[in-house]
Amino acid sequence: MYKIRTMTIADYPGVYALWMSIKGFAIRSIDDSEEGVERFLERNPHTSVVAEENGEIVGAILCGHDGRRGCLYHVCVREDCRMRGIGRAMVVRCMEKLKEERISKVSLIAFTVNDIGNAFWRRIGWTRREDLNYYDFVLNEKNITAFNE
Repeated sequence: MYKIRTMTIADYPGVYALWMSIKGFAIRSIDDSEEGVERFLERNPHTSVVAEENGEIVGAILCGHDGRRGCLYHVCVREDCRMRGIGRAMVVRCMEKLKEERISKVSLIAFTVNDIGNAFWRRIGWTRREDLNYYDFVLNEKNITAFNE
C-alpha cells in the first residue's frame, strides 16, 4: 500500500530517479537540479508531495504558489504503479495544502504529446484552457542581453 507525504529535499535522489525512469519526461538542468528543487521546497515547504511504497518513491508532484495561484509541476507516477489512484491521491493532497494556504486556483502544464497525462487530467475533472497562449522566457545572460538590445 502506498503512502502520500510531504516532499523534503532528502527525497531528491528518489524523485530524480523516478523522473529519469519515465519515458519522455523533461527536466531542466538548473530548476530541476537538487539546488533548484531545494529552493522551490524552501519557498513552498508544505505543498509538494511524494508517494512511497515499500520504502521507494513511486510518485511525486512539485507543487507551489505565488500567493495567488497554485501550480503543479512534474506530476508523475512510476509506470508499474499507475491506475491505482496514486496520482489522484497526490493531486488531492496538493490541492488540500494549497487550500490551507488560501489559494483558490491551480494550474499546470502538460505537453500536448503527453497522451497519458492529458487523459489523466481530463479523467479527474481538470479543464483544458483554449483561451490563452502560454509563453516562456529563459532567464540567462544571453537571453537577458538579447532582450535588452
